[in-house]
Amino acid sequence: MRVDVSIAYLDDHLIVADKPSGLLSVPGRAAENQDCVVLRLQALYPDALTVHRLDMVTSGLLLHARGKAMQIALSGLFERRQVHKRYIALVEGEMADEAGEIDLPLRCDWDNRPRQMVDFELGKRAHTRWQLLGHEAGNSRVLLEPVTGRSHQLRLHLASIGHPIVGDEMYGATPAVRVCLHASELGFAHPCSGQPLMIHSPAPF
Repeated sequence: MRVDVSIAYLDDHLIVADKPSGLLSVPGRAAENQDCVVLRLQALYPDALTVHRLDMVTSGLLLHARGKAMQIALSGLFERRQVHKRYIALVEGEMADEAGEIDLPLRCDWDNRPRQMVDFELGKRAHTRWQLLGHEAGNSRVLLEPVTGRSHQLRLHLASIGHPIVGDEMYGATPAVRVCLHASELGFAHPCSGQPLMIHSPAPF
């Protein structure tokens, strides 16, 4: 069943989509994996271009530029780490601490792609801050702030400390209806006006 992509923010320069879980951010290589957020947006806004991506299993806020010049400007914000990103996750088990940081280097597990792995010799630095929001039926709801933006960073970091995200079978979680990871906040200075933008999306789990 087709799930429409809702728009969290729109102006003449950029679009923030609210991606559902289970939909690709960009087209995949296979013919059956062409349906994705950016192509759905381009059906309505032909100048929409991808700025960053979310895993297919992750829902939430996804930034797109309108035109190549804006894509370069917004990509530069990400490269300079001038974009505020926060996620909500439901993880297995009751976390004992109120907050913490995870600093484990990651790289692709080439024999098991797209899995990533912790590698202290060849991995690239990956840094995540987390804050406990509460316990729910033996699980923990956490607020996550990725300092770096490695592939599968939040998923693998949480699994590495013994609290895989609910539903994330790739990293050792029990099967569930969905992977409970949601991009809930996106903030940055608008490249044209310089005014701060802070966009919110409540977690659907």
